[in-house]
Amino acid sequence: MDFGRLITAMVTPFDENLNIDWETTGKLIDYLIDEQKTDSIVVSGTTGESPTLTDEEKVELFRFAVRHAAGRCKIIAGTGSNETAHSVKLTKKAEEVGVDGALLVAPYYNKPSQEGIYQHFRAIAEATSLPIVLYNVPSRTVVSMTTATTLRLAQIPNIVATKECASLGQMTEIVSAAPEGFVLYTGDDGVTLPALSVGAYGIVSVASHIVGAQMKDLVAAYLEGRVQDARSLNAELYPVFDGLFNCPNPVPNPVAVKYALGLRGLPVGGVRLPLVGATEAEEQFLRDLLG
Repeated sequence: MDFGRLITAMVTPFDENLNIDWETTGKLIDYLIDEQKTDSIVVSGTTGESPTLTDEEKVELFRFAVRHAAGRCKIIAGTGSNETAHSVKLTKKAEEVGVDGALLVAPYYNKPSQEGIYQHFRAIAEATSLPIVLYNVPSRTVVSMTTATTLRLAQIPNIVATKECASLGQMTEIVSAAPEGFVLYTGDDGVTLPALSVGAYGIVSVASHIVGAQMKDLVAAYLEGRVQDARSLNAELYPVFDGLFNCPNPVPNPVAVKYALGLRGLPVGGVRLPLVGATEAEEQFLRDLLG
């Protein structure tokens, strides 16, 4: 399974009552495919406010995305949690509705050992035929998969990739020793170019809601050996990469992105508690940033 170089972690559109807005969800999928040139879409990841979605909503999102994308891009279901049995159940349901893969975050809060992390992912992978993308994001989970654990998991046939957010050093170690067919994505827009330089395959992006087509050009320029073009594009895009997450203070991904999409003429609604909308100062910052 090739999920492509650019994967977008999609926000979940809500209506005025904070129910899923299905019409707008369809428009957003079209926009990400047609205008932002994404190769795959993660549905119900953290950027999609997965902690506030019910399992029923998640499965319906998976089903809707598969049907609406209609093969134009791959659909990756966010089915990970810190309970193995729950993750197994949701991953099986995602497979039933036809998604192309599953993104599984490292178990958060309960802080399992490396052996516990390995057994967690192994149990889920063995319960499905879906291609699995691991997700290591220690800033959120308070636990980090080591290089050794990632490489051990990479030996399982249907674990095909990792979304790595620990460090460039760890990315380098993983890429250097990964088995053939196992690829690494960075999950940090701001290190897209450095990650490519150490062997990353691509990016699981949030900024691609706004500058996806330009990010696709950046990746292509680097891979084609046009390194100076890639550097120039990176310098041009970096203020957006940084600004979406620090506007003017660090904010959760969905908040800034949803406001930014509204500025682009695609309003996707608010956010569910405990998240709250952008402040007046943050909105002004984003207006100035995005013109």
